[in-house]
Amino acid sequence: MIAKEKHSVDAVKADADMLEYPDWNVDAEMELMERQLAEADKIRPWLSIEVNFTKPEYFTWLLVVFASMGGLLSGLDQSLISGANLYMPRDLHLDSNQSSLVDSSMPLGAVAGALLLSPVNEWVGRRNAIMVACFLYTVGAALEAGAISFGMMIAGRLVLGAGLGLEGGTVPVYVAECVSSRLRGRLVSLYQFNIALGEVLGYAVAAIFINVKAGWRYILGSSLVFSTIMWVGLIYLPESPRYLMHKGKTVEAYAIWKRIRDISTSEAKIEFFSMKQSAEEERAEESKAKGRMAWLDFFTVPRCRRALVYANIMIFLGQFTGVNAILYYMSVLMNQIGFSETNSVFMSLVGGGALLLGTIPALFWVDKTGRRFWAIATLPGFFIGLLLVGFSYLIPIQNLQAAEGVYITGMILYMGFFGSYACLTWVIPAEVYPTYLRSYGMTTSDAMLFLCAFIVTYNFTRMQDAMTKIGLALGFYGGIAVLGWFYQILFMPETKDMTLEEIDIVFSQPTGELVKQNLRNSVETIKDLAHFRFRKVAFGEESEKPKAEESQA
Repeated sequence: MIAKEKHSVDAVKADADMLEYPDWNVDAEMELMERQLAEADKIRPWLSIEVNFTKPEYFTWLLVVFASMGGLLSGLDQSLISGANLYMPRDLHLDSNQSSLVDSSMPLGAVAGALLLSPVNEWVGRRNAIMVACFLYTVGAALEAGAISFGMMIAGRLVLGAGLGLEGGTVPVYVAECVSSRLRGRLVSLYQFNIALGEVLGYAVAAIFINVKAGWRYILGSSLVFSTIMWVGLIYLPESPRYLMHKGKTVEAYAIWKRIRDISTSEAKIEFFSMKQSAEEERAEESKAKGRMAWLDFFTVPRCRRALVYANIMIFLGQFTGVNAILYYMSVLMNQIGFSETNSVFMSLVGGGALLLGTIPALFWVDKTGRRFWAIATLPGFFIGLLLVGFSYLIPIQNLQAAEGVYITGMILYMGFFGSYACLTWVIPAEVYPTYLRSYGMTTSDAMLFLCAFIVTYNFTRMQDAMTKIGLALGFYGGIAVLGWFYQILFMPETKDMTLEEIDIVFSQPTGELVKQNLRNSVETIKDLAHFRFRKVAFGEESEKPKAEESQA
């Protein structure tokens, strides 16, 4: 099924209105589902304990809490290595190249995990894929904690990374497929908040064990506790009803839908009926196109190609401004600027805390201000923070307190602005791909994220030696932030308040037309800023949707 180009938003809405089935149709479908459910055998999925609440929304929150712990584990395992780096390389007799490979092997393993995302999700489902990721987390953490050689540490980091890559693309999809559309954007963004929370927790764990003998083993092994809690919690969660519907297990999907949604409301009934109809149409299309490789549309269909390029450039900009390298080496960087080894671990909490706090405004405002405004407003913050970090290295060592103060200020600004930007790197890939290519698109974006993380982390010490600390922070990372800012002004469309069908229209228009539209909007923004119309700039009193309609007229 190839996404068709439509010529107006009204045409798309007319098609969408066809999904508003008459009430008697929906009620008849529900009655049929109830009869089939009563006649069906008791459904007992693998390693599943059925839990029911008087109010289905309680179950939704339980689902989100345990599923989003994947973000907590992701952030935890990315920051624990920072504290371990102070002592682990010395105890295992690692040289600088081996130490760099240990740090960067987790994102390298995550690339492999991301490539497994589509087949594992299709084979065992969303919930079970997350359980597989938890198992990999546990095995990897155990290998790290017990490592007695370079090879054993590398093996643990690679296995841990595979769990990270598999979980990173599955949890947002699982949550999005289970929760109400009214909560979807906020709850998917909650995944990034949990990543930041996990990173702060990782620095806190490092601070607790930093003065313990062989404390790095306790630091790296601590994620065992959280992966075990998450694995046990997943036993009480159901499979995604949309996945079951996709596999033709309609009765099982309905049984779970009743548990997690208030089936007495017309909204839940219509959504289930629409989901059923869409799944039947998708299966019919798949049977017609059997043998055709759908992912080739990323190269042959302009609309799909634009989405692939756009989503992955967003991820590239987020990673190549250095965030993962700085997270992994936070304690080492603090030590370089003048803090003692112990204080370096404690001061790492400041950078991690800034990242956590930076995600909070995005949770509340990204849907109100829009993706384009948020990206353009946050990237200059990267540059200012990196500018201060670079300048801190120029302050003479005799004035150590000034150097540390400027460095910490720059780090807080950098991490704070990245926390807001990072939400976009999960939201945008989830919404810009056409529906029939979304799993393939998420696989490429997930792999792209961790491949970039591996490159910047593995080459961090080499680049710092070759470019100097100032050159790396200000010249390379800061330079990419500046180039990315201009790219987003020219090429980034606004998708705020748009349905997925309307986003199809935006990406179906030629790139040149999008650039012209963005330049017109940029000129209007400059005029509004000159006249102090800040509310219009931030919240867009004039909707972007009419502009999209005009461009297609």
